[in-house]
Amino acid sequence: MIYCKGKEYICLLDYAMDFIRGKWKSVLLCHLYDEPKRFLELQRITIGISQKVLNENLKELINDELVGKKIYAEIPPKVEYYLTDRGNALTKIIKEIENWSISHYSHLLK
Repeated sequence: MIYCKGKEYICLLDYAMDFIRGKWKSVLLCHLYDEPKRFLELQRITIGISQKVLNENLKELINDELVGKKIYAEIPPKVEYYLTDRGNALTKIIKEIENWSISHYSHLLK
């Protein structure tokens, strides 16, 4: 068993999966794969996510050091979210899972 941050995990895979568990985290990581994005841009391209849920998920991804937040010194403030090196490495794995899904289930696309 593994204990970290007040949680109990069965193994390191269980621990690693906690970083992308939930409906939106892996989707957000994939949206940030190509380039940094602003909050409203992420909300616009992540159809169905509320502002509250987006904010919560971004905070968790930042706390897990998968996403970084850059605040530009201008008025009004400009904020961009980007993948850290750790987030980029994880997103490459998520993209492989996406490719597997495309090759086996593309017939489900409408």
